Amino acid sequence: MRSTRAPFARSRGRRLALAATGLAATLALTATACGPSDDKASDKADSGTSQGADKGSDTGSDTGEAQLPGDIADRLKEHGIDPDKWKNGAWKNWAKEDWLREAKDFVNPVIDGLWKPERMTKAKDPNKTIAAKDAAADQGATDPEPSPVQAKREKTPYHENAAPVGKIFFDSPEGSMVCSGTVVKDPRNPGKSNLVWTAGHCVHAGSAGGWYRNITFVPAYNDLGKSEAELQNAAPQEIAPYGQYWADWVSTSAEWIDEGAASGGAGAPYDYAVMHVKPEQGSKSLEETVGAALDVDFTTPSAQTVSSMGAWGYPAAPPYDGQIMHKCIDKPGRLSLTSAQPTMYRIGCTMTGGSSGGGWFRMVGDKMKLVSNTSIGPAENTWLAGPQLGKGAQQVYDMMSKKYGSK
Repeated sequence: MRSTRAPFARSRGRRLALAATGLAATLALTATACGPSDDKASDKADSGTSQGADKGSDTGSDTGEAQLPGDIADRLKEHGIDPDKWKNGAWKNWAKEDWLREAKDFVNPVIDGLWKPERMTKAKDPNKTIAAKDAAADQGATDPEPSPVQAKREKTPYHENAAPVGKIFFDSPEGSMVCSGTVVKDPRNPGKSNLVWTAGHCVHAGSAGGWYRNITFVPAYNDLGKSEAELQNAAPQEIAPYGQYWADWVSTSAEWIDEGAASGGAGAPYDYAVMHVKPEQGSKSLEETVGAALDVDFTTPSAQTVSSMGAWGYPAAPPYDGQIMHKCIDKPGRLSLTSAQPTMYRIGCTMTGGSSGGGWFRMVGDKMKLVSNTSIGPAENTWLAGPQLGKGAQQVYDMMSKKYGSK
C-alpha cells in the first residue's frame, strides 16, 4: 500500500521542518528487482546562465508611471528594445528578432500587478508530452513501463504540508502558462535562500526559441486547495499566502538551450533550471518567508537502489485544472531515450502538464532531498520522467549560489 502522508510538517513558530519519520513512511515502498544499472548522469557541465532584472514598471496595474531600473533599461537597449515600449506591453511581441535567446540575454523586470488572481487561474499548461516512438528506442537501459499511479491531492493548508512547493507563471507566445517549482537551499546563504528549482522548458523554449517572460513563483499557491469557482472570491493571501517572487536571474543547461523542443524527448535528460527570485514586495528572502527549503541530491543514485521517489506539482491539463497541488509516489525505473544521453528516472503517475518542473524527492538518511524534476510524460498521462541531476546540474546550482545568491 502506498502511503500519502505529507512530507512536510510545521514545527514551532513559522519555521517549517522536514518530517523525516513521516516521509520515511511515505516513501518506504517495497523495492523491486531491476536490471544492471547504466543510469549515470552526463559529466558535461556547460550551462546557460541568464542575468535578469530588478523591479520594473507596470502593465495592467494602477501605477503606470513606474520606471525600469537603469541597468535593465540599458540591457534592453543593447538588444535594440525601447524600454518605454517594453514596460508598456512590448514584452508581448514575440518576433524572432526580439525573442532573447542566449544565456546572457535574459531580462525579467517586475511588472507590478501583472499576475492578478484571475490571470493566474486562466494560465495554461505548457503541454509538453513525449510520443511513444520517442521512448521506444531502448538503446540504453530502459525498464518496463510502470503501471499508472493515481495522483493524490496534497493536504491543506499547503504551507503546513508542502511549503517548499509552488507554482510558476510565465508568458510565452501561446499566452500565459504554468509550471511547478520547489524552494531549494542556497549553500552560500544558509537560511536565506532565494533559489527555486524547476524544468528548463519552464523558463526557455529550447532550440526553436528563447527566454520566456514575466516569470514568477508563487509558493503554496491556493493554500487551502479551493476550486476555481471558489477562487473567484478568495482573499489574496489564500491564493498567494507568501506573495509573488519574480525571477531576476535564471540558469539552465546549455544542452537544453541547444537541443530542447516543445514536444518529444529532445533535450529532456538536461531539462532542469534554477531561478534566483526576489519578492514583488518587501526584501525578506524566500526561505525566511516560506520557512523551508530542500537540499539537492547530485549523487545520481541508481534507480534500482532507490525504494521510492515522490513527485509534487500542480497538474493543469484535464482532468485537472491547475488549482490543486498533487503528488505521486512510486518505485523509480529507468528511461533511456538514446544511448548517447543520460538515462532518466521514470515513475508511474497520472499528473498532466502544469506539473512540469515540480520536484522529485527521496529520503537520504533522515532527510528528504530533491533528486529530479518533472520533464516529460506520455499523452496518455500514465507516467512521468525526470532528469538525473549530475555534475552539469550541480554546476548550474553552484554558479547560481556563488554569483547571484547574495544579491
